[in-house]
Amino acid sequence: MAKTTVDIQLRPRRQLTLPREICERLKLSPGDKLELSVEDSKLVVTPKKVLALNALREIQEAFQRSGIAEEELIEEGRKIRKELIKERYGLEYED
Repeated sequence: MAKTTVDIQLRPRRQLTLPREICERLKLSPGDKLELSVEDSKLVVTPKKVLALNALREIQEAFQRSGIAEEELIEEGRKIRKELIKERYGLEYED
């Protein structure tokens, strides 16, 4: 993605308004959550949905490296869920 630079002004209550072109380029909508961080002397704004997608990719890559099949993971999750329901509520759980 090519670099886009725009000038904006910090408002009296320390608010910023993101220009429409920036929002469109990042596919941001009102209500979307953003993460602000400072790297060196730069303010970095990252949409939370981008962070979530990156985390999901990392999880998928970790599973691929582990050699665990998706079916094995699902079955193990079912076993753990049954154990937790029995432990917490004293109930037998069937799929």
